[in-house]
Amino acid sequence: MEPSKLGQLWGVGVGPGDPELITLKAARLLKTRPVVAFPAGRNNQPGMAQNIVAAWLQPDQVQLPLYFPYVQDATLLEAAWKTAADQVWPYLARGEDVVFATEGDASFYSTFTYLAQTLQHHHPEVVVHTVPGVCSPLAAAAILGEPLALQAQRLTVLPALYTLTDLDVALDHADVVVLMKVATVYPTVWKILQRRQLLHRSRVIVRASQFNQEIYRTLENYPTLQLPYFSLLITHCGQSIR
Repeated sequence: MEPSKLGQLWGVGVGPGDPELITLKAARLLKTRPVVAFPAGRNNQPGMAQNIVAAWLQPDQVQLPLYFPYVQDATLLEAAWKTAADQVWPYLARGEDVVFATEGDASFYSTFTYLAQTLQHHHPEVVVHTVPGVCSPLAAAAILGEPLALQAQRLTVLPALYTLTDLDVALDHADVVVLMKVATVYPTVWKILQRRQLLHRSRVIVRASQFNQEIYRTLENYPTLQLPYFSLLITHCGQSIR
């Protein structure tokens, strides 16, 4: 099939939770493209991206939830990406554009990347576009009212799979460290920050920009916290913050 006859795939970052943190371009695409896909929620509940974009969608649009498991097994992940690509392909083959809404930014630890790469592997003629969005570390810094980094400061972002050795190395070499999805390792991270006397320079932001966000501006009194999945930690290792 000629590429000009195919629909195009758009990866649209829709921000960390606040529906107003969507770019004008993202809003236009969400309102005007025939198919809007997003990661399926859990337990028959809408997922975060679906909730964010709900106000922008039109009654005649196809809404396409795609399942992506929270596992590390490569075989299971690749099978899920292939299944999702197979669900999107028939719309593209009919010449219909598909917008995939992803929380945060579409290029920053995003499920969209795997969907796009899988589609292009099986259908190299597919044209893919990426629309940037607000990622959670930037939203968290804005909520705290503190710069994420200044001048020559070195910023390190560690994703959910970082090891504690990774954290020690980052704290040795960076001025600012962001830990994504810190919930599962928080108690151990707290001990490392205590040893390094960084608890007063560390903040935890839960569900940044959402109506039920929580902020811990110092961690000295919180050796344990029951944190949800969407929690991140920012530590300023270098120049002191207020």
